[in-house]
Amino acid sequence: MTELIYWNGISSELWFNPLLATTAESESENSSLVLAGVLLSLVIIYFASKLGGEICARIDLPPVLGELVGGVLVGVSAFHLLVFPESGSAADDSLIMSFLQQTAGLTVEATPAVFASQSEVISLLSELGVIILLFEIGLESDLKELIRVGPQAAVVAVVGVVAPFAAGTAGLVYLFAVPVIPAIFAGAALTATSIGITAKVLAELGQISSKEGQIIIGAAVLDDILGIVVLAVVASLVKTGEIQISNVIFLMISAGAFLIGAIVIGRLISPLIVGLVNEMKTRGQLLLTGLVFAFILSYIANVIQLEAILGAFAAGLILAETEKRKELEEQVIPVADIFVPIFFVCVGAKTDLSVLNPAIPANREGLVIASFLIVVAILGKVITGFTLFGQPDLNKLAIGVGMIPRGEVGLVFAGVGSASGALSESTEAAIIMMVILTTFVAPPLLRIVFKEPEEVTESSN
Repeated sequence: MTELIYWNGISSELWFNPLLATTAESESENSSLVLAGVLLSLVIIYFASKLGGEICARIDLPPVLGELVGGVLVGVSAFHLLVFPESGSAADDSLIMSFLQQTAGLTVEATPAVFASQSEVISLLSELGVIILLFEIGLESDLKELIRVGPQAAVVAVVGVVAPFAAGTAGLVYLFAVPVIPAIFAGAALTATSIGITAKVLAELGQISSKEGQIIIGAAVLDDILGIVVLAVVASLVKTGEIQISNVIFLMISAGAFLIGAIVIGRLISPLIVGLVNEMKTRGQLLLTGLVFAFILSYIANVIQLEAILGAFAAGLILAETEKRKELEEQVIPVADIFVPIFFVCVGAKTDLSVLNPAIPANREGLVIASFLIVVAILGKVITGFTLFGQPDLNKLAIGVGMIPRGEVGLVFAGVGSASGALSESTEAAIIMMVILTTFVAPPLLRIVFKEPEEVTESSN
């Protein structure tokens, strides 16, 4: 079939391909259905986060715990409203896809593609949520205080990495006869700290700017850096059978140079940023300029193989030193309220509680190993606060408890280990169980340990 068209008075003949036209129409229809799936997902996420958060707030628990539980209920463990391919779910498992098939004309053939695209969009929004969260936490932090507690945070971070890694690896090898490489991978999964979860709870408790809060945040940032180095080392060991020292040195230099360089250069250019904002006449100038700065540093961190959240946190720290701090904090809060719940609900939704079922024979070995990993995971972090000697006024237990949650960081270790073939099903299940428990137990424990000093003060009065 041909089609005659005129352009600037010149006629020309184009071939019309029905197959290409059909493909274009199909892609356009799929894009519309992906948007519909994303909108339904956001409705479910916001409903789950508010319902869970409100219930927890009324029983004196951190609302973030309610968001995690809400995510579990709508996710792979319960109602299958919000499921993801990386959790082992297929398009047929998603009730959102079933709903689209019944109401929006989604065909069975197009369902897998729409499901994959919808899941990817929600996952990206989740990542954006944690970036904005760390930018907000950076704004609430005090750079001078972080520098002042830097040596203490470094001690907490190093002990919090070395102790659980050594105890976990040795215990798996000598007590459970786990092969060396899977044991090292499991030990490495114990090293990380989920800064997103801890930071949100500290913010809810009003403890971000306290000395304990600053030590926890500083140590968690260093933990992320050390965790990335450990993951690179272990992944290299799995692939090549040997540790590539050059990669380790590169990562350590990159991490140090990025954090120090970002803060030093950022403090030099922050007056220019403020001056630029003051000259702007359009709406949202401060918020958008701040987010652009955060996204640039996040991009740089991501490009040099660090976590994007480190860049966002550094941007918040830098802008917190300017005269616009309070105004920017107030403007970021509504943006955080939109994106941050997506992150926490997705963490819960991807958590598969079926690995905790002892009635399934395949889970039993994993449950035994998980019990050991959970003990090491908790004790290995709790002891970190007590390594800070000579400071009787410091709430050392709170510091240790603040380092407990592994969250999405631990799941990254499990995912890399599983993809590399280094982990058996039982060891992978044990790591997942350890991540689940430490993620869910930390928020209420933080609430308890930060209340203790207040209760002591009140009773003494």
